[in-house]
Amino acid sequence: MTAPGPLLQPPLTEETMKLNALAPSERALVPFVSVDNMMRLAHQVGIERMLSELADYIEADFRRWELFDKTPRIASHSVEGVIELMPTSDGEVYGFKYVNGHPKNTKNGLQTVTAFGLLADVATGYPVLLSEMTLLTALRTASTSAMVAKYLAPAGSDTMAMIGNGAQSEFQSLAMRAVCGINTVRLYDIDPRATEKVLRNLRPMGLNVVPCNSAEESMEGAQIITTCTADKQYATILTDNMVGAGVHINAIGGDCPGKTELAPAILHRSDIFVEYPEQTRIEGEIQQLAPDHPVTELWRVINGTAEGRRNQSQITLFDSVGFAIEDFSALRYVRDRIGGTSLYVDLDFLADPDDPRDLFGMLQRSKGREAKARSVQ
Repeated sequence: MTAPGPLLQPPLTEETMKLNALAPSERALVPFVSVDNMMRLAHQVGIERMLSELADYIEADFRRWELFDKTPRIASHSVEGVIELMPTSDGEVYGFKYVNGHPKNTKNGLQTVTAFGLLADVATGYPVLLSEMTLLTALRTASTSAMVAKYLAPAGSDTMAMIGNGAQSEFQSLAMRAVCGINTVRLYDIDPRATEKVLRNLRPMGLNVVPCNSAEESMEGAQIITTCTADKQYATILTDNMVGAGVHINAIGGDCPGKTELAPAILHRSDIFVEYPEQTRIEGEIQQLAPDHPVTELWRVINGTAEGRRNQSQITLFDSVGFAIEDFSALRYVRDRIGGTSLYVDLDFLADPDDPRDLFGMLQRSKGREAKARSVQ
């Protein structure tokens, strides 16, 4: 059986070519979600509902963890910070995120983290979504924390200590309420202005928010302890004597080589749970431990093939560094949510010549458009 030959198309008229040059085709357009539209999406859905729904998407993808391509993120480190690419694919859809982490940016009025992401169709390689991910990363990070705490925190947890009151604090607090049912957040930061910011943002939302004068004070009565500090250094935010039996530690501040928050003795007393060990051993709290120190992959807990919390005296530790599959889940959620809405714009993003082999011809035909534009001016 011979292979079919190319489909013959009628010759294009000069007028048709001019029209094609003036407007992008449907295949050239890629949906783009801006910061403004991401904020609109969050308010239309409801912030806590969106956090909960994102947690569901992330949990669903953790259940099919083995389908995904997995690699530690590709990082370019500097004295000031890090720029990273985070790729993955489930075999049908490919996704990546560009993200930076520059702790000193806030001193210059800049965000510590900025990000954008993309989904593409594996079969064609064509992008199908481009999105801001500065806000979306904040949302998915909090949703991941809460999803994990649902499995690892003590039953009936109602209080969280939030140590480090930067940009992630409100998201973490609301996600823990939406997914795990906490009602009290005890705050501490070395900068009182950061704590005042969180009080101002969260008190109108009905959470019991308690400012504290020290990290130790913030942990009084807390079943969940979240550490989220920004300095790129080996730091000891929690010392061994501060951590009692039965708590769940959500350590999300250590996310690059040379940056930690917990005393090593805490790690030795805890059952440690991670996203992707090959990445966490480079970037997480466990970079302080031997390369073969035992850890449990979260997807195994979610699938029921590994134990999570076994008893009320166990210390569980989520050594969170963020992983590409969580970003993939978040982008997948956004793509599903924006269909049929005004929450995106179509970008003329892909070249689409009339003849796929004639990219140069498309370029040449655009000269007429440029000449027309100049004549109008």
